[in-house]
This record gives sequence, C-alpha cells and structure tokens, in this order.
Amino acid sequence: MPIPSADQLALAQQLADASAEVIRGYYRQDFAIIDKDDDSPVTQADREAEKAMRALIEARRPQDGIIGEEFGEQNADADWVWVLDPVDGTKSFTVGRPLFVTLIGLMYRGEPVLGVINQPVTGDRWIGGEGVPTTLNGAAVRSSAVGELAGAIIGTTGPEYLPRARPVFESLARRSRYQIYGGDGYLYAQLASGWLQLVVEEGLKLHDFAALAPVINAAGGRMTDWQGKALHRHSEGCVLAAANATLHAAVLPELAALTV
Repeated sequence: MPIPSADQLALAQQLADASAEVIRGYYRQDFAIIDKDDDSPVTQADREAEKAMRALIEARRPQDGIIGEEFGEQNADADWVWVLDPVDGTKSFTVGRPLFVTLIGLMYRGEPVLGVINQPVTGDRWIGGEGVPTTLNGAAVRSSAVGELAGAIIGTTGPEYLPRARPVFESLARRSRYQIYGGDGYLYAQLASGWLQLVVEEGLKLHDFAALAPVINAAGGRMTDWQGKALHRHSEGCVLAAANATLHAAVLPELAALTV
C-alpha cells in the first residue's frame, strides 16, 4: 500500500486547520439546524467547513478526488481521494458539547491509507496511517494491550443505532469492564490513545469510517468489518474496532455470526 507523501500529510494538517477555524466560529452560537432526508441534522458550520476543505484540495492537489458528506463526489475515480466529514457528531455540536470531531480520510484506489481525527474546540488532533504512526498533538500514542473482554471498556454511539447488533453489543457489555455511549468518531480517537478498548457500530457511511481505520491501525489496534475484512470504499459500514489483534479475534465471531 502506498505511503502518503509529505505534501499529502501537510495538506491533511491544513485541512484540519481550515475546517477548525470555520467550526469554532459557530460553536455555541445561534445557527439554523436543518434536518436532511435521512433525518440527521446539518448546520451551516458543516457546509462551510467542507467548502473550505474542498477549496484547499482543489488548489493544492487538483488531480485528487473528493467525497464529502455534504457536497458529494468530485473526481471520485482518481487514484487518490479525500473523504471529508466536517462535523461528525453534529448533534453534540448543536448543543455545545465538544464530543464532535472533523474526519479527514485519504484513500488510495479505494483503500483508506491516512486519517485525521480533529477536535476543533479542544485542539486535539490524531493523525495516522500507512507509514505514519499515530500521534495525538504530535506525540506518539498506542492503543491498549488489554486482550480480554473482561478487562475491556466497550463503546458505541448509542444502542438505538445498532438494529442488528444490539443484543450482541449488550452481551459483550455485560461481560466487559463497563460500556460507554456517545462520542461518534471521538470514540475511535479514544481507542487509539488507549483509553478504551472496543467500539462496535453499524450503518456507518464511507465518510464516517475512512479516516478512522488508518488512525486505529497505525496505533496498534485493528479495525475491520464484522467479517474481519479490511475496510474499503464499498464496505457496508458494520465495524469492529479493537485495541489489539487478540481482543479483536476474541470478539469478532459474535459479530460475524450476524452476517451469515
């Protein structure tokens, strides 16, 4: 798998800076909340932040493609494609809770190779991928070595978002150390830093997971679909993120059974 270039790494940082500046201008301010066709909320901050990132990509790397949550695909068949989610966790953003993140992914021929998880308010920024060990604000981080479910903290955005996996998640949670809800993409950043050990979710879209898998994997964790396959552009969006391969292997069969 190709390693992102120095130019691409620099651009990823600039995209995070540019989107954060837009988002901070709206944080805890008055703004309209619009319900999209899938009943998820969107704000002007989402749209303006994505526009700012798209403008930078078009100026710096016009040969690259873009897939964004708010404005769709542009040159999406290019070898290198940026995947943008300007505000992942819009509900948290709308109530002034700093549990949302900006997700910036870079794919090579449909395979995620670089991810940025950026929290615009706190300034926390995780970045990692192929040939790029995961860092938090420039300092190296590693996922947890906990390899048994009984010692693991497990998270998901909310049980209501697990129409198929809820019974499995609840069973895992009962056998885990404890469970935590909420956080959207922030959960995966916490896993990369070693603060929790498992995340189970379903129904994610490309812009939800393209940035997450590279960060998790480059921190020593493992993030796949429920069959244990690497995530890619056409993945269904049912994911398991674990702090290490041992814990991943221990949990995966219970989720894999849902795909038979």
